[in-house]
Amino acid sequence: MRQLLNQRVCKITPTEQHYDKRLLSLVLPGYLAAINANTPSVTVKHLSSKTIGEIELPLPPRAEQTRIVAKLEELLSDLDAGVAELKAAQKKLGQYRQSLLKAAVEGALTAEWRANNTPSETGAQLLQRILTERRARWEAKQLAKFKEQGKTPPKDWQKKYPEPVQPDTTDLPELPVGWVWASAEMLFSWGSGDFLPASAQIDGGYPVYGGNGINGRHNAANVDHSTIVIGRVGVHCGNVSLSESSAWVTDNAIYATSKHDRITWPYAELVMQAARLGTSSKGGAQPFISQKILNDTIVALPPVKEQSRICDEYSIALNANVAMEQSIELSLKQSTAQRQNILRAAFAGELVPQDPADEPASVLLERIRAERAERAKQPKTRKTKPKEIAAMVSQLIDVLAEAGDWVPAQEAFRRCGVADGALTERIEELYAELRKLDKAGRLAVEAVTDAQGRKLYDKLKLLAA
Repeated sequence: MRQLLNQRVCKITPTEQHYDKRLLSLVLPGYLAAINANTPSVTVKHLSSKTIGEIELPLPPRAEQTRIVAKLEELLSDLDAGVAELKAAQKKLGQYRQSLLKAAVEGALTAEWRANNTPSETGAQLLQRILTERRARWEAKQLAKFKEQGKTPPKDWQKKYPEPVQPDTTDLPELPVGWVWASAEMLFSWGSGDFLPASAQIDGGYPVYGGNGINGRHNAANVDHSTIVIGRVGVHCGNVSLSESSAWVTDNAIYATSKHDRITWPYAELVMQAARLGTSSKGGAQPFISQKILNDTIVALPPVKEQSRICDEYSIALNANVAMEQSIELSLKQSTAQRQNILRAAFAGELVPQDPADEPASVLLERIRAERAERAKQPKTRKTKPKEIAAMVSQLIDVLAEAGDWVPAQEAFRRCGVADGALTERIEELYAELRKLDKAGRLAVEAVTDAQGRKLYDKLKLLAA
């Protein structure tokens, strides 16, 4: 569910003369992983000082710590620089994929081919033929309906023909000679899939398509032809997939029930992907795509032969892009493994030479224990009384109520006098009260992330009592 883990529940403060803080920063990621594995899973996740205290840290001699840090900084800085370059290349490949798709559906990808291949039918001529045949099918269907009902077609009945949406090309880029803009309604007809929960799927020969492509298999199909499948609602709203044969399309998707036979399904997939349908979705927190939105979508229509050439060129370039992405992903995994091996060697005493003149770690540990025992003899800090915790929670509620909206957790705590350096016991008691508010439905907690999806901090909001 939600996690409230950004605040420092248990403060880790190494004594500089005992433990190099730079060394702690290098061993800390593995340390925190161990903490997380031993942390109770509750609605508002927290850490206890007991849990942290039971996890072991490596303790080299103090002088050796300094040598380890120097060597690690040397090795890891080079490794981190390489990882940064790989991630930059990875980002560029993602941008290239979008540029490639745009070049494909606007004619740049096949410019050279087009210069040497004159079409027998232009995109504009093809579109006119599509519209003529579309009207003829409607009229034939209407006449059949009149005949079935035993009625004579009324006067001017052809005027009731529902004309497809005309594309507004005002702000659209200029297309290559021989291409034309069209609305998706001119080219496709749409239908919604059928409800099929995972529990009702019977493993068979037909793929099951939802909003994000194939999500299972079934022994029956509700679509008996290849088609493009478009995510209808939620996080996958606007995603476009291509089914290669009969399939079951769920109610989380819309699919093309038909298209003109002179438009290839692979090209249909490309132009609908390039339309970035998710940006046209409605619904705010629960976005959705309607058939009207699809009908209003404007796409570029090239001559028939060029459609096939576009798909071939795009496939070749995309495969090369994917191969490079996989290579980078493998290199990033190898870098992670290399980093772990370096750290493992460091804390196994294999990274730097050991000096017999160093004070043994056992002596250092005994001194730490003696200092801890001495501190234990000092008067204990007064525990926070229940009334003080209640007052603190009341103050927090007042802060959130006054804000009337989301407040960063750290800022909300600061306004209540709980800032960095606060006693561990005090913070843990406050977290216990926060879990009660969350369970009672009075507190909302939401994570704030950066562009890469990494968590930055939590924000709080008071809900109606």
